[in-house]
Amino acid sequence: MEKVPMTAGGYQALDDELKRLKTVERPSVIAAIAEAREHGDLSENAEYHAAKERQGWIEGQIAEIEDKLARAQVIDVSKLSGTQVKFGATVSLVDEDTEEEARYQIVGEHEADVKGGRISISSPIARAIIGKEVGDVVEVNTPGGVRSYEVVKVEWI
Repeated sequence: MEKVPMTAGGYQALDDELKRLKTVERPSVIAAIAEAREHGDLSENAEYHAAKERQGWIEGQIAEIEDKLARAQVIDVSKLSGTQVKFGATVSLVDEDTEEEARYQIVGEHEADVKGGRISISSPIARAIIGKEVGDVVEVNTPGGVRSYEVVKVEWI
């Protein structure tokens, strides 16, 4: 069973979502199914079929989140340090062509939010910079072609 690395914040967010699905969404859809059943013939009851479909989606989400939480390897970023880029690090990069600076924290796959400055450990940029230090230059294959980035700062926030 493969471990799923995540930050403590990512674990908490998943746990909160699981609780919401179980305590709010699941009872709501069960009530909707019961109400739709009261309307008679189930074979032609669109509300019933929509509610059953939603129930299937909710149960799938619950199972997926429970699986991730069971395999979670929670990494406390506040206890990490060092000059080398690894999971949890917040890294500042400079694009060697455009001189644009970008700042990303390397997080678990379900926590990724590029606009929020969090990239997945499995993303091309993260894979390229893992193990690097300040001053190192990496080449990353992107959809727009190969880009070169210099690691200018490694932080543990």
